[in-house]
Amino acid sequence: MYIKIRLLGLTALIAASVVRAAGAEREPAEYIKICDVLGSGYFYIPNTETCLRIGGYVRYDIGLGDVRSYDSARTSDVRTGEDQGTWRNNTRFTFKTWSGQQTELGALTTYTETHVNFGNSANSRDSPQNYGFNSGLALASAWVELGGLRVGKDGSAFDTFVSYAGNVLDSMLVRSAGFDTNVAQYYFDAGNGISTVISLEQGSGSAGTIDSYIPHVVAGLKYTQGWGSITGVAAYDSNYEALAGKIRVDVAVTNQLSLFGLFGYGSNGSLNEDSNGAIANHVRGSYKIWNGQWAFWAGATYEFDEKTSFNFQVSSDQLKNSGLAANVVYMVVPGFTVTAEVDYDHYGNFGVGPADPTTVKGTSKPNSVGGILRFQRSF
Repeated sequence: MYIKIRLLGLTALIAASVVRAAGAEREPAEYIKICDVLGSGYFYIPNTETCLRIGGYVRYDIGLGDVRSYDSARTSDVRTGEDQGTWRNNTRFTFKTWSGQQTELGALTTYTETHVNFGNSANSRDSPQNYGFNSGLALASAWVELGGLRVGKDGSAFDTFVSYAGNVLDSMLVRSAGFDTNVAQYYFDAGNGISTVISLEQGSGSAGTIDSYIPHVVAGLKYTQGWGSITGVAAYDSNYEALAGKIRVDVAVTNQLSLFGLFGYGSNGSLNEDSNGAIANHVRGSYKIWNGQWAFWAGATYEFDEKTSFNFQVSSDQLKNSGLAANVVYMVVPGFTVTAEVDYDHYGNFGVGPADPTTVKGTSKPNSVGGILRFQRSF
């Protein structure tokens, strides 16, 4: 018994010595350090002075009816072959990153945004009607900025600097924005609420990408005060030697109510009459994407409380295409919102509305109504 006790004691002593030795050799744990200089959510990448933030969202949309962004998905009954409508569905996962650090030349920052979608489409160019499919990766943004100089992939400054029209889901009723591009931009804050941008852009698409060494050029000027802001942008399309511009006014009426108005004009949009006497629009330039030479958008946002807001928007163009959109956004819990929207389209002299199966093939309905229900978890 005495020998057994001595052996147990010796074993315990050896084990304790091994634990102490292991603890002495182990390097101190390196914990993630919060970087609050750039704002909430940033942390230091270990062993660097770079701050990083990651985020994104998961979104599920349900659409019905015949609105422009959510044209009713058409399909055929699998048993009878009869043409009929169905739900328009889309699920999107978006991943975002932000980084930044201070240098002797100013703040060095980056931003990336990548989309992945799965859903059905009414556009036969994308897929057969009502086929659920993965639409692959889409690089929405990827740029680096030092001081005020930004290079990389982003939305055109013609859109981003003046901001997108309204807080509505269907942005296609009368188009105000919509193309991404490689850019070389310079932002300058002059103080007293005045800021400017100059942007050299590649464009996108078969007709929008520059066809020489001369880039598209966008310039903008903004004046911001406590009551709101006034912003103007002008764009030069080097392919068509065409000009376009937009001016926007935002007004904070109260803490709950805000209003905006946006007007666009394209000097090189030519209007001609076709053989039937109808006005046809021959769009020139990548920046005037609305129909006719001019278009306008106006809207309001009213916040009932911290969880619920109401958004409204009206839009129209020279060719008498117009749209109305209204939605209610409700925050179920922080980070999770549900949006219900109703949209109305009127297609005027430039009939590009969704096809009506009850009419002659190739014609369009002059009026259409639809709706969108969105669930979004942001992080």
